[in-house]
Amino acid sequence: QVQLAESGGGLVQAGDALRVSCAASGRTFGSYVMAWFRQAPGKEREFVAAIATSTRQTDYADSVKGRFTISRDNAKSTVYLQMANLKPEDTAVYYCAARYGSLTYTSRSNYDYWGQGTQVTVSS
Repeated sequence: QVQLAESGGGLVQAGDALRVSCAASGRTFGSYVMAWFRQAPGKEREFVAAIATSTRQTDYADSVKGRFTISRDNAKSTVYLQMANLKPEDTAVYYCAARYGSLTYTSRSNYDYWGQGTQVTVSS
């Protein structure tokens, strides 16, 4: 069982940067693939980024590639999403997700554990 808690969301202006964090409970954080998804009002929850365990392989949605960076600190059981050059269309609730294993997936159905989300709002 893994419990996830996001933090760091807020209101920023277009072009700004922001980092959101996700702290995980449990002593086997290093065995979990971690991901970020987001959900804008009236839209489906969509994949943003994922990071594997030992290989540190990362995957990104095309819409954020080159602007967002996912990273993890296994000693702190925390995964981060560094967002740069934010756009109004990045406005959404950002969710942290986890799955046991070594491969990254972009489908929400592959992730077993979810946080409550943190709101990111980008004004134009």
